[in-house]
Formats: sequence, structure tokens, C-alpha cells
Amino acid sequence: MHSTSSPRARKTQGTIAYRLVRMMIRFLLWLFYRRIDVVGRERIPPDGGVIVAANHHNSVVDAMLIIATVPRAVTVLANAPLFRHPLVGPLLRMLGAVPVNRRLEAGDDPRRNEAMFTAAIDALRAGGVVLIFPEGRTQPQPILLPLRTGAARLALGLERAAGGPHPVTLLPVGIVFHDPGIFRSASVQLTIGAPVATADAFASHRERPEESVRVITARLTESIGERIVEAEDHYTLGLLAVLERAWWEEAARRGEPGPASDKIAEQALAWKRQVMRAARYLGEREPQLVAELRRRVERYRGHLDEVGIASEQLGQTYTARLMVFYVAANVLWLALGLPLACWGIACHAVPYWMTGQIVPWLGRTLEEEATDKMAVGLVIYPLLWGVEGWLVWRLAGLAPLLAFLLLLAPSGLLALAWRERLGRVAGQARAFLRFLADRDLHRRLLDERRTLAEELRALADRVPPEVLSHGTRDAR
Repeated sequence: MHSTSSPRARKTQGTIAYRLVRMMIRFLLWLFYRRIDVVGRERIPPDGGVIVAANHHNSVVDAMLIIATVPRAVTVLANAPLFRHPLVGPLLRMLGAVPVNRRLEAGDDPRRNEAMFTAAIDALRAGGVVLIFPEGRTQPQPILLPLRTGAARLALGLERAAGGPHPVTLLPVGIVFHDPGIFRSASVQLTIGAPVATADAFASHRERPEESVRVITARLTESIGERIVEAEDHYTLGLLAVLERAWWEEAARRGEPGPASDKIAEQALAWKRQVMRAARYLGEREPQLVAELRRRVERYRGHLDEVGIASEQLGQTYTARLMVFYVAANVLWLALGLPLACWGIACHAVPYWMTGQIVPWLGRTLEEEATDKMAVGLVIYPLLWGVEGWLVWRLAGLAPLLAFLLLLAPSGLLALAWRERLGRVAGQARAFLRFLADRDLHRRLLDERRTLAEELRALADRVPPEVLSHGTRDAR
């Protein structure tokens, strides 16, 4: 084991500038996303050349997620226009990113991307990690676009540059977002797959170079596709998440085994992919059945939202004594945290509001919303904090200014936690009052959930087993 102060560790972890930027990235992601799940982290090689190839939904956030997840320094291949961005550009340079010139930027000068390939291959020969998004562009919908051949050509080019066999790991990563772009509601799952087999393609690429490129690209397409859930839009993914929770809750009620505690995210992904394969199969043959199930899921989600609870909360015992204890404990927590939370809300309300006003004015695409909010926030928040601090100093003096600066971060974080807990308590209290007013409501919701699970089971029986078990995109 190497200590973090050794030359090898410093090289693996990146420069001081890289580590500072990565710390900031991890904080921003933790702050913006309600939840980030990483599956297969153990598949990241501790050393040696690695090409990380991921699907591309968000122009900057996707790279931020990979940088935050991979413990080694990552050389990012980023679109050249991002280097001209006044906020993103300097950070990319601090990270040691390499610009990729699309045809629009490169024009008729092939040397501009030859420099990119040279820099990437040099990083791999030195045992580094290179991040590439082989779709070539971002897109807002949860689908995988046809992959370009850059990842395969990079892996094969490394062997040519080395003058012989040179080990490199081609690591597929699937990124799935839920509620992307919505602060503290968005969540994301990264699934790291097993390395793509490349040895046979390396052995044959001197005689059949284009065939080797196609083989590796096809395998990479399949591998990334197996680690995402493809749907026509994020609304459908939201319905699928509701259906999944209903399914597992009903399975638990029937005494059937649920996902293993250490495999929840991985098995949830596999379950959703299986349902989408079945939906595509039935949608081509019996579309009315799929449409009816979708309408039932929409109604069920609407009823849950109206009551103010989640599917997994159904079946819990809502006794008066339990609710009084729950409300009392949370009201006490909220009351104790109220003064500091109010101060945090007061300090951050204007920057929060202005960020929300500026981002839509930028007129960017949906997949860039989270990036824009983080970038605008990095400017607006410090700027307005400076104005607020100046006002405190002019109106109250130096001591209150020091108190303002010391409380700025903890009060903001507490305000976030306070607001989220208040929302949960309000939802639970509203559900309890609805159940008191309508004694039959809880039973009807349980019956609705049970009917959904039974209907899904019946539809699954109409799908051939080979479709349900097929793990490739060919099942479409």
C-alpha cells in the first residue's frame, strides 16, 4: 500500500489543483442531488491505463460524477467550446482536460483532433485514466445514441503508439438520472460494468483495423446499454420508479424475498430494464395493455401525491399514539433548529431566487439545467454573500460580520435539512388526517397497489421468458 504522500500516490490522485477542484465538485454534487448511488465501484482498476466510457446526458455534470467517483486522477475529453466558458473553462484547465473538436469546430483541420488523440494516448501510456463520452453529444432523453468509434480507436491507437501490446482497460459506465435539474429532488445512479473484452480485437486489428473498431464499439454499446434504463422520456422513468416500489412492497407483503441489502440499486436497475423490455415487446403486439397499465400507474401516483405519502409508507399502522409521538419529536427538532434555519434562509433566499430567475433566461437545453444552476450559483452566491457581509459590517460592525461569516455555511446546510424535514412531517401529518377523515382510504390505496402488482405479473406471463431474460439492446 502506498501512502498518500508518495510520488506514485500524488501522480495517481492528481495535482493539488486537481484535488481542490474534485473536492469542490463532490461538495456541489452532494449539495444539489438528493441521492447518488454508485454500483460496481470495486471494478475501477487501482492502476494501469483505463478508458472510462459513459453515456452522456448532461454536458458537464456527467464528467463531474465520474471525477467524484473515480479515486484516481481523470483526464477528461471535453468539447472544445466548454473551454471558452468563463466558469467551466478555467476548471477544465485545472483538471488537465483535453479539448475535443467536433467537425463544427475542427473544420477541415484534422490536426486539431490529432493533438487530442496524442494527449489521451500519452495519458494512457503513463498509466492514467481517460474519460470519453462515445455518443459524441448530450441529449435530454434517457436513451443511448449510436456510439461513435472514438473509444475503440483510442484503445487500438494506444497499442500502435506503444509499438506492441499495451494493457488498457475499457470500462463502461451507465448513468441514469431521476428528476434531473431539480435541486434536492434529483438523484442519479452510476453503474460501472465489467471491462469490455478487447484482446481478440487487438490481435486482429493490424490485418482488419476497421472490423476491430466495429467489434469493440458494438461490445461497448451493449455493455453501456445494459447499465442504463432506456425510455422515451423522464416522465416514463418516474412512472417506472413508482411501479417498482409498488412491486417490491407487494412482494414483501406476500413474503417473497426482496433485493439483497447490498444489491438494492443493482437489482432495481435490472428489474426496470426487464420491465422496459417487456413493455417494448407488448407495445408492438398488444399496445392497449401497456397503455392501460400506464394509466393505472399514473392514477396510483396521483392518489399517493394527493394524500402526501410514498408507496412504501402504505401498510404502516397510523395510530393516534404513534402519530402524536412522531409529530412531537419532529416538532421539537424543528423548533430547536428554527432560529439558525431562519438565519440560513434569510442569508440564502435572495441568491437562491436569483439563480432560479437567471437559469431559464439563459435559454439552454434541458440536459444543461443542472450545470447552469451550479455555474450560476458559483457566481451569484459568493457575490451576494459579499454584499450581505458588507451591509452587516456597515450597519453593525466587525463582530457581527465575523458571526455572519462563521454561521453562513452551517446555517445554510441546516436550512436545507430543516426544510426537507418540515416537508416530510407535513406530508405524514396530512396523510394521517386524510386517513382519519376517510377510514377506507388506506385500504383502497393498498388494493390499488395490489392490483398494479397483479396486473404487472399477468402481463409478464404474456412475454416469452427469453425476452425477459435477454440482457442486450437487441431485445428491443
